[in-house]
Amino acid sequence: MGKKTKSAGSKKAGQTSAPSLSYREQLLDLYTKYDPQLIDTVDSTLKDWTGKEFELLNKLKQKYEGNTMLKEMEERNFNNVITSLKNIYKKSIRPLEEAYKFDQFATPFLEDVDFDAKPMVLLLGQYSVGKTTFIRHLIGRDFTGIRIGPEPTTDRFVAVMKGPEDKTIPGNALVCAADRPFRSLEKFGGAFLDKFECAECNTAHGAKILDSISFVDSPGVLSGEKQRIGRSYSYTSVIEWFASRCDRILLLFDAHKLDISDEFKRTMECLKGNDDKVRVVLNKADSVNPQQLMRVYGALMWALGKVVRTPEVMRVYIGSFWDKPLDESHDCFNLFQNEAADLIEDLNSLPRNSAIRKINELVKRARLARVHAYIISSLKSQLPSFMGIKKKQEKLLNDLANQFQKISKEHSLPQGDFPNATRFRSILVNQDLSKFPKLSDKMMKKLNAALATEVPQLMNLISATDQVKGTVATTEAKKNEEENPFFQAGGNWVVTPQQKQSYDEKFRSLNLNSAGLLAGDAAKQAFAESNLQHDVLFKVWSLADVSGTNSLNADEYALACHLINEVKFGKQLPAILPPNYVPPQMR
Repeated sequence: MGKKTKSAGSKKAGQTSAPSLSYREQLLDLYTKYDPQLIDTVDSTLKDWTGKEFELLNKLKQKYEGNTMLKEMEERNFNNVITSLKNIYKKSIRPLEEAYKFDQFATPFLEDVDFDAKPMVLLLGQYSVGKTTFIRHLIGRDFTGIRIGPEPTTDRFVAVMKGPEDKTIPGNALVCAADRPFRSLEKFGGAFLDKFECAECNTAHGAKILDSISFVDSPGVLSGEKQRIGRSYSYTSVIEWFASRCDRILLLFDAHKLDISDEFKRTMECLKGNDDKVRVVLNKADSVNPQQLMRVYGALMWALGKVVRTPEVMRVYIGSFWDKPLDESHDCFNLFQNEAADLIEDLNSLPRNSAIRKINELVKRARLARVHAYIISSLKSQLPSFMGIKKKQEKLLNDLANQFQKISKEHSLPQGDFPNATRFRSILVNQDLSKFPKLSDKMMKKLNAALATEVPQLMNLISATDQVKGTVATTEAKKNEEENPFFQAGGNWVVTPQQKQSYDEKFRSLNLNSAGLLAGDAAKQAFAESNLQHDVLFKVWSLADVSGTNSLNADEYALACHLINEVKFGKQLPAILPPNYVPPQMR
């Protein structure tokens, strides 16, 4: 009997130790798969959740695997949207474009690869303002063929993209690549293609941002005597092509080089119609003191106002974007950090909004193609049947501005969709209007039906995805609220009474909103003093915002301060808050 009892006791002991080992293995598997940086915290996390390991694993599975399902749903819906856009373009828009030679008056016809392409960011600016250095700063390493120096080192357009290996693809070969969206650049000829290349980067060796975004570096805009030499290709035409294809256009200025040359002015003017994509970066701002920076910023806005004639103020990001760390003693250190974080967030939003951007660009193109067809058909209808066709065409071309107004009123078309009359005339003068077909009611009905019915259906699909994402986000934000069964009242709070008193005094000194909560820019300013990276502060805020209101009360602020101090002492942030971290009044 004694042996049996001993055996039974051993078995029971084995059963007790197995779950502990199993919990550790499961937690290790989750962190390895979804959050590798937390692997070293496995034991401390289990210690914090002693007796509640099962609940911990359940919550983590819901968090990680729920996010994976959401990403899969987003990817599936994105692919459906892109496929639908391709069909809409091929069936309802391209036939009209081909009939009225829209590609010769605007940008070339779209191909499937144009819809599949990752978001692209175009960098423009005069030489030595830091365009190439900016790209290296973002991707975190050099790319093939990179050249940086005070002289005009980048003498070509360079597309920096993800690839199977680090290599350079020359322009003539690049426009033949079926998986790259540059085929229509061949219209600019060999002189341009000799000045165009693609630098592919294997993202397994870094440059993870290239998994979702591509960059286009451009030759420095010429100034002074150099701009009179000219280029062997139409620089502004190439810029216009890239501007129509890119999702974001960054105009870089040096704090010591604010003059806008004639070529740079022409370059900025050819961005018209893509104003929503343009952002301005004032680089090397840490090389001047705050008083000088204020004057530099004012001079930049004055110079831009002379070229960009819009009532809206352009968004300007101020900072220093290169590998050298910012000078912490600079009076504008926090400003530079916040501006850099805002710019990175703007770029990170491009992949998330890629589907909407592609829909927007296709709708814009369809509207322009529709106006183009009305213009051509209206001018053609005014030609005589036999004699005097050429003379009548010349007369119509000289009266294009009035013709545009007449067509706009006749078909209720907005003036903003009409092309530049001077440029349109320069292209149409080499065409024979009598050779164009009459206006096709069938084609026009197809295009109008696509804009009125098919595109809204795609927007509904995206809205449904956003609603699911919003539901998931709300659920996660509320994960620590009082209805959560895994958090119960009682237990010691990780914030000591002495710490809480100190944090409360600091909280009351902050710029709180009318509800007495910390939010928005005031929160950014309060936490910027910690000098932690933007992504770390993002996670701190997510953990501390227990109420899920995007604002912090005094208890949540104390928790955020405690988490920041733990990070400074080398401790990893938890994936989810342990029970004793939740403020007692919010359990």
